[in-house]
Amino acid sequence: MDARKQIVRDAYDKIAERYLKWSAPSQVRTHYLDKFRTLLQDGADVLELGCGAGIPVTRTLTQRAHVTAVDISPAQAALALKNAPAALIVCADMMALEFPPDSFDAVCAFYAITHLPREEHGEMFRRIAKWLKPGGTFLASLGVFETDGRTEDWHGAPNYFSHPTADESLRLLESAGLVVAEQEIARQDLKGEEDLPFLWVVARKTAR
Repeated sequence: MDARKQIVRDAYDKIAERYLKWSAPSQVRTHYLDKFRTLLQDGADVLELGCGAGIPVTRTLTQRAHVTAVDISPAQAALALKNAPAALIVCADMMALEFPPDSFDAVCAFYAITHLPREEHGEMFRRIAKWLKPGGTFLASLGVFETDGRTEDWHGAPNYFSHPTADESLRLLESAGLVVAEQEIARQDLKGEEDLPFLWVVARKTAR
């Protein structure tokens, strides 16, 4: 495994419970989770990238969709299996996933792609576009400012964050065939120095 991704995996193994407690009150995540749910038909096939402990996103989505949820951390995946037993939980690097074209009605990624090395973001978006059915929806939080590097103490463990600017992310999405329908820069609304802004996007795969 890429050493940068190993940092992410080890971090979330160590801080899984702590991170869940800290992130639980996020109103902006709740807002976008509610928005994502309204875009789904009952029985939709959904892929969640970076599911964490499965609360609240994975468990909520299983109430109306067939959910495949992925996380790189074995500890997080184990919690997700417990908290969202109706979902198919996969422990893997999201860039190692393989699905047939047109597999999913929707894909979401809450605070996940910003852990992926930024040189992989364009390819990740292309794969998501391939996996989505025509007209399918992609919702994600992405970076606002360009960054790439290791943070030595993030909730008690080193972690790794990487993303281009918001404008570059929008360009990469469009280049992948994902038409951005909505975009907003919003903070996580959580206390502490980690209360950073994210670019939230709702994009759709071009219908054939």
